Amino acid sequence: MSSELVTLISSMQYPAEFVELIKYKFNNEDPTEFYRNINNCPPKDDEKYIDFMCYHLLGLTSRSFARVIQELTPELKDVVCVFYLVLRGLDTIEDDMTIEVNKKADLLKNFHKFSHQKGWTFTESGPNEKDRILLEQYDVVIEKFLKLHPKYQKIIDNICLKMGEGMSEFCLKKKPSTIKNYYLYTYYVAGLVGIGLSEIFAASGLEDPSIAKKTDLSDSMGRFLQKTNIIRDFLEDYEDGRQFWPDEAWKKFIPEGTEGDIGILLKKDYNSFAMATLNYLCIDAFQHVVDVLEYLSSLKDRTVFNFCAIPQLMAISTLALVFNNPEIFKTKGVKTRKGEAVRIIRNNPDISSATLTFFRYITIIQRKGRILGHLPLEKENFKQLDKSIKDVQAWVRKNEKELNMEKAKAKAKKEDAFAQLLVTFIIVGIIFLTAYLIDLIPK
Repeated sequence: MSSELVTLISSMQYPAEFVELIKYKFNNEDPTEFYRNINNCPPKDDEKYIDFMCYHLLGLTSRSFARVIQELTPELKDVVCVFYLVLRGLDTIEDDMTIEVNKKADLLKNFHKFSHQKGWTFTESGPNEKDRILLEQYDVVIEKFLKLHPKYQKIIDNICLKMGEGMSEFCLKKKPSTIKNYYLYTYYVAGLVGIGLSEIFAASGLEDPSIAKKTDLSDSMGRFLQKTNIIRDFLEDYEDGRQFWPDEAWKKFIPEGTEGDIGILLKKDYNSFAMATLNYLCIDAFQHVVDVLEYLSSLKDRTVFNFCAIPQLMAISTLALVFNNPEIFKTKGVKTRKGEAVRIIRNNPDISSATLTFFRYITIIQRKGRILGHLPLEKENFKQLDKSIKDVQAWVRKNEKELNMEKAKAKAKKEDAFAQLLVTFIIVGIIFLTAYLIDLIPK
């Protein structure tokens, strides 16, 4: 049985997701599909070669971002594609634990200069570095970068410079050990991305120039994604020799005087301390939700909204999944169901529906968090979660008129009812067909 069929059958317990998977399969053209097949690549002397290879590399390094980037308007699509590839190249060097630390720091600090050096590539990545191909073929990214309008080149250079300097700073010392350093690190590796994107949106004319000045909101957009990924990837990072969870966080809960490093969270006897640390970091990420909603509500262009909203909605769904979930310490690759992801991609065209989706996951987090109020170790976590949820509710009440939530709720309710009816009809049909086939079997 194919994996797609298994996914489809298992999604029947979630009717709305089942319907979206059916629609996605039969009515949706994936704009990334053409570029995934290297056989479609034009010859090197073809003027379309550079474009194809950039989007091919984009698909190799990020399936999720590749799609939302290619659905942007033509001008923004190319700019954001290059912006992503430049920063992914930088991030690939930072993640590579095989590069000597001083050499890595030097590469990070100077990476912004390589975008102006035709033909530059890097072939010294570790054998297990999953995105090494991007650096090995970085010359095509440079060619595309040099074709961008100077106003975009300047934005990309500036963000890459600041990010590289920040990464090199942490590269030369232990990864974030204090909460303060954790905030600084997530600013460098993700907050700056949000700020750079806002500057690009403003420069394009598709969004109001004021969007570039909302740096606190842009910063939160990036940090929310990054913090959620850091939480989800704890086990993978630990096994690869990387640590992003700050020591100060887990030492808040571990008994004073306990010896050991962060790996202590993986020991069975320390499960309650591990869960308290996990929930503390989840609630810390949750504090960005109001800023995220405020930022999304200020966007005007439909393609820019989709580009920004979909990753944020995927992040809140991931946060709801990992919150108070012990699997984070047992399993690598904990992720949102495919049907759930497709539903997010297809059903959030505006701020009203996106806010409603946020609330769906906030309700899950709230329900999962009730137990924290009864655990002495996590009473402060419970108070912080309650405060953050009330802050989101207050934001919605404040913007209730503009959000028009009742219309979004009615639409969602109608779609859910149809999905439930369709799945029920299919199940009944399968039962009758099975019974009929059994009757055909000779007695």
